[in-house]
Amino acid sequence: MKRLIQLSNLYFSLPTPIFRRYLFDRIDFDARLIGILGQRGVGKTTLIRQIAQHYGLPAEKMLYISADNIVKSLSEIAMEFSAMGGELLIIDEIHKAENFALELKTIYDFVDIKVIFSGSSALEIEHAKVDLSRRALFYELSALSFREFICIEKGIRLDTYDLGTILSDHQSIAMELKRSFKPLEHFIRYRRYGCYPFFSEGTQGYDLRLNEIVNIILDSEVAAIYNIEWDKIHTIRKLLHLLCASVPVELNIQNLARSAGISRNTLYSYLYYLKKANLIEIIGGNFKGKKLLNKPDKIYLDNINLYNILCEQENIGSVRESFFVSQLKVDHAILYSSVGDFAVDDQWLFEIGGKNKSFEQIRGFENAYIASDGLEIGFGQKIPLWLFGFLY
Repeated sequence: MKRLIQLSNLYFSLPTPIFRRYLFDRIDFDARLIGILGQRGVGKTTLIRQIAQHYGLPAEKMLYISADNIVKSLSEIAMEFSAMGGELLIIDEIHKAENFALELKTIYDFVDIKVIFSGSSALEIEHAKVDLSRRALFYELSALSFREFICIEKGIRLDTYDLGTILSDHQSIAMELKRSFKPLEHFIRYRRYGCYPFFSEGTQGYDLRLNEIVNIILDSEVAAIYNIEWDKIHTIRKLLHLLCASVPVELNIQNLARSAGISRNTLYSYLYYLKKANLIEIIGGNFKGKKLLNKPDKIYLDNINLYNILCEQENIGSVRESFFVSQLKVDHAILYSSVGDFAVDDQWLFEIGGKNKSFEQIRGFENAYIASDGLEIGFGQKIPLWLFGFLY
């Protein structure tokens, strides 16, 4: 315990960023068991430190541990720390602890202590949600929104806007935001290195670091959780590269399986793994067990920075649509539409394109809009694509 306390003191002595991710304001701080899930590298460790500091407890009342750096069980550590007067236990990388769901239930039921835990992916934790649903509050932390990227890069505060407000007032909102930053200039930088908060530590090695994150997710998490051999992981990695070359509207599952050298059923299983690992986003398709049941409508990489490291030649249409999906999926239901590109919340229809995109495909449809890339300020039903980055 002495060693754990020493490491914990080092953790809390680290400088904490002033900027807080969107999820901070959504946390129920009264809950006794809080889970922060998300892809590796999106800022979970910093967020849980900010949450811990919010309680205003003295250092001796808080203990931070990483589940890949302990020899005792989580419940033993919790009981011992509680007996010492501890009130808050923070567990990072929870998915690396043995029987973590049972351990968390034991702590919740028998130890008088508050617990905040994080997991680098939703893979294994997903199966524990059923067991912990009556006890834990789960939150998903997504990659940085365009708004969050600007706030960090420029050190300024910018408000979020709900989708309805953006659709009705986008011109005045864009004109107001333009006073604080240059939208198109910053959007170019966001595309290059803006989805992960570690860009603030230097952009020169950003792609290398992101590539390392993808490798760890595949080689460590996916391989271990689904008991997949190395050569199969190599095929899954190849599948990611193939998805880069696949235009969403022309998605052909049979050709994709053939190019990857696998069966259709195996492809559906691999797509499930990548979806759960937060490396891809799937529009349409039904899940059951550990695989897709039928053909998805569209598949994108989880965020637009992944296209920089996984695609030899990215498709601009895919990148635009991927951005739109990544910004809306946090709070909205997105479905494929045979008329435009997407139907959102069964209420709005969206077509995604460049600044010269016409209304031909969605003309005559109610609540239909164009999300237009390369446009600084929109007009009418034509809205700048970058502005959808202010939803969270």
